[in-house]
Amino acid sequence: MEEGQYYPRLDGPRRAAGGTTVLELRGDLDILAVSVLSDRLDELTGAQGVDLVIDLRAVTFIDCAGLSLLSRARHRTRQRGGRLRLTGVVAGGSVARLLRMTGLRGDFETVPEEAVSEDAHAADGADRDGLPAGAAEAGDIAVA
Repeated sequence: MEEGQYYPRLDGPRRAAGGTTVLELRGDLDILAVSVLSDRLDELTGAQGVDLVIDLRAVTFIDCAGLSLLSRARHRTRQRGGRLRLTGVVAGGSVARLLRMTGLRGDFETVPEEAVSEDAHAADGADRDGLPAGAAEAGDIAVA
């Protein structure tokens, strides 16, 4: 395994239409990920009235520490009058399975991936190919 390959990656945040922040998580969402991502997620959920969508399509594994991270983000967002939604929670995937096994499936609001992608591209001034105008590829910012 290459050095740094295991660690989770945080892409974004990127803005979608209507002021929604979309945050894409990649890799294993476990106890190591929590130590890497918790401060950044706390920054995003600390604002009043934040509208946050966490994109979990590229999460390859999640355990109770990762679920705790998501639950904390949901709680902090609600405390401040905001909204947290999950996308990329696919049937049979690790996130959906853990939410079902813990009885928390109904505690998180989920949205279809297509709705988030369309909103993000529209807000970024995407051209017909789905890429920002004048860009060679999507402009996500990788944060370690």
